[in-house]
Amino acid sequence: MATVKLTDLVLRDAHQSLFATRMVTSDMLPIADKLDRVGYWALEAWGGATFDSAIRFLNEDPWERLKKLKAALPNTKIMMLLRGQNLLGYRHYADDVVAKFVETAAKDGVDVFRIFDALNDPRNFKAATNAAKKTGKHIQAAISYATTPFHTIEKYVELAKEYAAVGADSLCIKDMSGLLKPYEGYNLVKALKKAVDIPIEIHSHATTGMSVATLVKCAEAGADILDTVISSLAMGTSHSPTETMVEIFKGTPYDTGLDIKLLLEIAAYFREVRKHYKKFESSFLGADTRILVSQVPGGMLSNLEGQLKEQGASDKIDAVLKEIAVVQKDFGYPPLVTPSSQIVGTQAVFNVLFGRYNKLTGESIDLLAGKYGACPAPKNPEAVKKALEALKLEKEITHRPADDIPQEYEKLEGETKKVLGTDQVTVEDVLTYAMFPKVAPDFFKKRSQGPVKFTAEAAAPPPAPAAVPAAAPSNQPATYVVNVNGADYTVVVSLAGVGVSPGTPVSVPASSPAPAAPPPSGGGTVIPAPVAGTIIRYVVGEGTPVTSGTTVIIIESMKMELEIKATTPGKIHFLVPTGTQVASQQPVAEIQ
Repeated sequence: MATVKLTDLVLRDAHQSLFATRMVTSDMLPIADKLDRVGYWALEAWGGATFDSAIRFLNEDPWERLKKLKAALPNTKIMMLLRGQNLLGYRHYADDVVAKFVETAAKDGVDVFRIFDALNDPRNFKAATNAAKKTGKHIQAAISYATTPFHTIEKYVELAKEYAAVGADSLCIKDMSGLLKPYEGYNLVKALKKAVDIPIEIHSHATTGMSVATLVKCAEAGADILDTVISSLAMGTSHSPTETMVEIFKGTPYDTGLDIKLLLEIAAYFREVRKHYKKFESSFLGADTRILVSQVPGGMLSNLEGQLKEQGASDKIDAVLKEIAVVQKDFGYPPLVTPSSQIVGTQAVFNVLFGRYNKLTGESIDLLAGKYGACPAPKNPEAVKKALEALKLEKEITHRPADDIPQEYEKLEGETKKVLGTDQVTVEDVLTYAMFPKVAPDFFKKRSQGPVKFTAEAAAPPPAPAAVPAAAPSNQPATYVVNVNGADYTVVVSLAGVGVSPGTPVSVPASSPAPAAPPPSGGGTVIPAPVAGTIIRYVVGEGTPVTSGTTVIIIESMKMELEIKATTPGKIHFLVPTGTQVASQQPVAEIQ
């Protein structure tokens, strides 16, 4: 009997890390039978980014994906990554929403709940763990690994004992940035095995080039399960290759017993599938040792690149990576894993663009004030002071943050009914809306159109149209197929202009400037958007008298919320409607 088992992450973390979580279910199902025959301990297939991308970019219902995968993988456990009290979003949810989500996910196909908290605050595990216990499913408590003065073996052992005591069936060391060194991993696993009597799983990204050696040493120390990815989607910001680990352990006491020929067939399949997503590929394909300092998780790197491109600041990535280390320290050394990685990373971008903490995101404010839980170390007092002033609080929150959140499922159910215009809604739709209330309404409208499709041809950048010869007749336009966010649009180019074939939906990609806003009326002070993003709400009404420094608009940029303030006193006049995607420095309001 094999002493080391493998969990393959090909259906979730692999494509999240390598090509921005864009793999569609139709590219998963054809290989499901072979995946089901391998004998994996589990297949990780669901989590926050997969859920988000499904409704944001793929026009695909994530709950339907889960159900289809469960039907196609009858012999293999499906694992999901759950962010504790955050579930799949970027805020804490009330306990009743946490309970309903876990119950529904278990019913629809989740067998293993890998639960973690970005801050390793045990209080944020409570609701999700209690809910998972009621389903009878496997509970795996994950410790977010970091290398800071406040993250020690002794601290990890203490956390492991707490998680085992509350009923975890297994424990995971979640090394999201590839920071776990081989010999440190060996010592950590040895210490954990002495402290707790439950299986230990190791999750380590390949970003820094150490993961294969780390998995070997952890297995030697007694780790029971290792996270790997089929070779054609392995390495870079992803994980160690499954076949490599199988061959390393073959004929040793750690032999996995898995069939290398079957694995090679699976690898060949995904090698072809990967070609569909070439345009989403991260440029971080080798070993990036800068991460040993910045500690940016593998899954965040490709997103960070795209976000900087959106802001017209691609050349600032090295400065941002350095700034991330500063922000992490100032924020109390939170491990960099969703959502803290996104909060710290986005704040680092804004620090580089606007000066350190001159613009705090709403999520940064909440983290500094304790709304996400207790950070491992003291925070920068000046940054905390700014956050408390913004929230009009006298001191940081020290109790379990979710205790301040009243039951909210019924309220969210009512809002979902209004969005869908019906008296009957499914629990799944309510939870989809609860997780992503800004994205879900648009998804609900387009859902009936079905998921987008990616092909190797569509994934390649479309060729630039050739110049139209002067003698070309105007009644013979050229036709091109242009792919925007995974959807194909037929564009007709002629001397008379550009058109789109009838019946073809048209959308503006998130990275493109929005249509020009109405010009300022004249004589007023223009307020520009500080960054590219989406106007999500007005804080004051049209024509309201405001003073300098009053928050007038909330813009969502890089999945975080940022306030736009009045720069002079006067009456506010908005130039763009809510929901508009705007470019950096585009006028969004004026003070008259």
